[in-house]
Amino acid sequence: MKKNLLLIAAVMTSLTGFAQFPGGGFGGFGGGMPPMGGGFAGLGGDQSSQTQAEYSEKFSDIDYVGDDQVYHKLDIYLPKEVKDSYPVVVHIYGSAWGSNNSKGAADINTICAALLKAGYAVVTPNHRAIADAKWPAQINDIKAVIRFIRGNAKKYKLDTSFIATSGFSSGGHLATVCAMSNGVKVAKLNKAEYDIEGSLGAYTKESSYVNAVCDWSGPTELLQMDCGNAMSFGGPGNTPEEQILGLPKIGNEDNFLLLSASGYLDKNDVPAYIFHGDADFIVPSCSSQYLYDQMQKVGIESYILREPQGGHGMGMYSEENLKKMTDFLDSVRTRK
Repeated sequence: MKKNLLLIAAVMTSLTGFAQFPGGGFGGFGGGMPPMGGGFAGLGGDQSSQTQAEYSEKFSDIDYVGDDQVYHKLDIYLPKEVKDSYPVVVHIYGSAWGSNNSKGAADINTICAALLKAGYAVVTPNHRAIADAKWPAQINDIKAVIRFIRGNAKKYKLDTSFIATSGFSSGGHLATVCAMSNGVKVAKLNKAEYDIEGSLGAYTKESSYVNAVCDWSGPTELLQMDCGNAMSFGGPGNTPEEQILGLPKIGNEDNFLLLSASGYLDKNDVPAYIFHGDADFIVPSCSSQYLYDQMQKVGIESYILREPQGGHGMGMYSEENLKKMTDFLDSVRTRK
């Protein structure tokens, strides 16, 4: 009953409908609907901030693979202060991996606005959805984005000495797996095996290495989704994470570990900052706590902020929290 009341309250707050997940039903981890009237974008992150993203230039609908597919388009925003080049943050929208065209709703007036104000170029890519392809297609797309950035740095005034990933909800999952899998071509665990790097686009000789990651409310640990009181979606055998793999969790735990960020941790991984709300009823904050604890055990520089009243994209984007993000990225970027 309590969960149902929370769900109703979120609907009333959003003033929009929920995003739909492929095959029907609720959108799960962060719906990818475009913002309606500047309000809450389904469950794709709270866009109600009065702060508007300010930028000097925007490049829209760039094809980062070369196949003219909507799911392989990205946008680039350059900060208002004009410079010769800018450090880069790739920010990925949330959609329960269910949207292939939500880059325009990628927390533009919250996370991205703060990044632009702090002097970072922001890249917001689309990626293939579950209906388009199974895993690892989604992470292959994000790796291709990083390679494209390096291959076109001069054209778009991008300083590739620092590239970070960021994301909300399922975008946070992709951002974190991308960062933790630096240098991994093919991931293997017993019989489970995935080509994580992929070979998309014209810049396969470029590196997909990133320097840091910020994860906002991401379902990064797919074997820990039952750790708290969050709602379940799709039913056993039909959850979003089971749909993206095309496998049930039971009996395929190795596959789901390679879908999770913790499947890639080692002491050489780049710094990470995790932001999660304890009132999140979509992705349990204890799953992020689990990832943070694993990072600490391995020796990865990592931080976690658990917002006591924060929901899934609601109540998370205070000026203080956004400054923690940009201060963290500045620290990683400027240290020797």
